[in-house]
Amino acid sequence: MKNLSARLTIISGGQTGIDRQALDVAIEFGIPHGGWCPLGRLSEDGPISDRYRLQESETANYSERTRLNIMHSDGTLVLHGGQPEGGTALTIKLAKKLEKPLLAIDFFGTPQLNHDWVIQQALDWVDIHSISVLNIAGPRLSSSPNLPTIVRPFLERLVSAVKV
Repeated sequence: MKNLSARLTIISGGQTGIDRQALDVAIEFGIPHGGWCPLGRLSEDGPISDRYRLQESETANYSERTRLNIMHSDGTLVLHGGQPEGGTALTIKLAKKLEKPLLAIDFFGTPQLNHDWVIQQALDWVDIHSISVLNIAGPRLSSSPNLPTIVRPFLERLVSAVKV
């Protein structure tokens, strides 16, 4: 994995939870970020901060934002806990329908997540699919309040490995 960070951009929809965690890690590690959010920068905790370089879609519809992020990325990494529901399930369904690369990791069903092989699996997937724009998605904070804390070390390790 040589100099992947020179070409990697992380995008998401800016919702609370996994989307925002991905954007925060990108900002902290100096990885370019962006993505699409609903019109009005809509999220469950109010308007999404301008700190995040997101473009507003033409509607306040969350599914439109999801579709745009999948379409404008080279692949979607879904980080979830248990059976995907709501917008997370929709993300998986749309990525398959649009025939875009998809990697879904269940943080509650994969006890080996602290092992290097899970990071390597994600890095290999990024490499195999020549992903330079990575859409990261998952449940919102209200539906999975502990997941962002669990996912954070994974994202930090993934971004650190990418920057090597």
